[in-house]
Amino acid sequence: MLHLIATSNQLAQLLAASRRQAGFTQAEAASRIGVSQSRISALETDASALTLTQLLALCGAYGLQLQVSDKHQPVPEPAPGVEW
Repeated sequence: MLHLIATSNQLAQLLAASRRQAGFTQAEAASRIGVSQSRISALETDASALTLTQLLALCGAYGLQLQVSDKHQPVPEPAPGVEW
């Protein structure tokens, strides 16, 4: 599913939902990326202090793929079987 994120609050909500969908507690997610449980809690409330390294690690842990596109161009469909 494609999620369009425009605010840090939207990212925080997506991270919390994705963690739950992946079946992780905050403590388990924290352990996977090397931060404290309280850091995961804080990021799920306000993702404005999220580092790129943490975002990529969380995406990997939750089975998400980060994609950036020009908002003025239509989003192309990825080719089948192509992954980065």
